[in-house]
Amino acid sequence: MPAHTTRFAPSPTGWLHLGHAYAALFAARRAGDGRFLVRLEDIDGTRARPEYESALFEDLQWLGLSWEQPVRRQSEHFDEYRAGLEVLNSMGLLYPCFCTRKEIQEEIARADHAPHGPDGVLYPGICRTQSAGERSERIARGDAYALRLDVAKALSLVSRELCWEDAARGSFIATPAIFGDVVLARKDTPASYHLAVVLDDARQGITLVTRGEDLLEATHLHRLLIELLKLPVPQWEHHRLVLDRYGRRLAKRDNARSLRALRGQGWTRECVLNELGF
Repeated sequence: MPAHTTRFAPSPTGWLHLGHAYAALFAARRAGDGRFLVRLEDIDGTRARPEYESALFEDLQWLGLSWEQPVRRQSEHFDEYRAGLEVLNSMGLLYPCFCTRKEIQEEIARADHAPHGPDGVLYPGICRTQSAGERSERIARGDAYALRLDVAKALSLVSRELCWEDAARGSFIATPAIFGDVVLARKDTPASYHLAVVLDDARQGITLVTRGEDLLEATHLHRLLIELLKLPVPQWEHHRLVLDRYGRRLAKRDNARSLRALRGQGWTRECVLNELGF
């Protein structure tokens, strides 16, 4: 297996569970003789907690993993995300959206047809045609807003077919329009997951992005952002998800399957490796 730079990027908003263990072990194995990094996606300051951060490092060490220092924390790189937004804004690809969730739902209900994407019903473009004057007035007034990517305009600026490669599933042609005009930032948060992840991976030199298959479709959008921001194109590999006994993806609220709880029940590292097929 070729050497890669890979990463495990958890959010310190709860205890790590078996699904996180699988993702971390998978990324470390795929690094081969290359580099394995840990990144903290702690951009959500209302939910990220120091105790969860300390616990996840303890869990990863218990699994036998080691990683390069220092660990990158998203909360320390807001200026980089703002710079990425400014690049997109200079291309005329961002617009402020002042819609509340209720207003979006009401607009969708009035429509004869509501296109759906991977995350549900697509944003109907209510604020896309607002005048510059109206936008400036509402921002000056202090109205809450999100910054959305004008996907159609962004695609009009791309002069070639966007392809990406999954190490296990083969080649894909990117179809980012399936997400509609996604939110890339909010008034008080300079980056969504979609923007932060492509900037982080580029800055850290990630050559193989490993993550769960639930994020496979997000790669279509990420490939577009990479093209617009002129970032290196990595390879991806989307792995299986660890499911509970009902066939549902494990969640942090499922404390019974957390690594901390399993250790308390007498599980060893070898038990976890065997359970996950490593």
